[in-house]
Amino acid sequence: MVIGTAVARAGGQVIWWRAALALVVALALQVGTNYANDYSDGVKGTDVDRVGPLRLVASGMRTPAAVRKAAFASFGVAGACGLVLAAFAGGWLVAVGAACVAAGWFYTGGPRPYGYAGLGELFVFVFFGLVATAGTAYVQLGRLDALSAVAGTASGLFAVALLVVNNLRDIDGDASSGKRTLAVRVGAASTRVIYSACMAGPFVAAAVMAAWRLGGLVGLVALPLAVVPVRRVLAGTSGRDLIEVLGETGRAQLAFGAAVAVGLWI
Repeated sequence: MVIGTAVARAGGQVIWWRAALALVVALALQVGTNYANDYSDGVKGTDVDRVGPLRLVASGMRTPAAVRKAAFASFGVAGACGLVLAAFAGGWLVAVGAACVAAGWFYTGGPRPYGYAGLGELFVFVFFGLVATAGTAYVQLGRLDALSAVAGTASGLFAVALLVVNNLRDIDGDASSGKRTLAVRVGAASTRVIYSACMAGPFVAAAVMAAWRLGGLVGLVALPLAVVPVRRVLAGTSGRDLIEVLGETGRAQLAFGAAVAVGLWI
């Protein structure tokens, strides 16, 4: 959302209350999706052999009904704020918002969850990258442009990298439970290459952004932070050790986003 607002600044117009609502929408969708995944994986029993942090339902810390209610409440907050934005920025955004909620729920929910079919990375790239970034810029500028698409690509690749390393960590448990993530489908070796490509992509995008705003190059300052987890993944780090890599990936994403936002803003 920060990058999307910086794109709006580069386009000549920032509307702070819309930026704030877009941030609430994005956070609520993320929280709702996390709760929805916790609920669906928990009731299906696919978290039994989970390597990562404990889930609420699978661990018994919360009942499935409570977690489901939390997911719906979070999606409700996102929907309410989204409706306000749609009233001012365009009614067609209602359809986009509905698609975002559906993507969050059906990642692991429903009879045919797309996350179990190896499509999670594609949807994460689209909704947590392109839609989130370009959407934030759109509700302020009233238009879509190439810069927002490139910036959204960078954001989406980082989001995918987080999911890829998460699935790499859980590859054995997911395979045994029938959860056919992309990592399970292509194998650990190829997953490590995919992760590395996703971590490299945002920095290529930063260079491309310089065609519109030279400040996009500021994002390259985060490159050293990205090198560390990539080296660890390519070296064969697995299992619980990838939890630390997940944190390193998140820090690289945060640093890149902040750097690009500053660069585009100035």
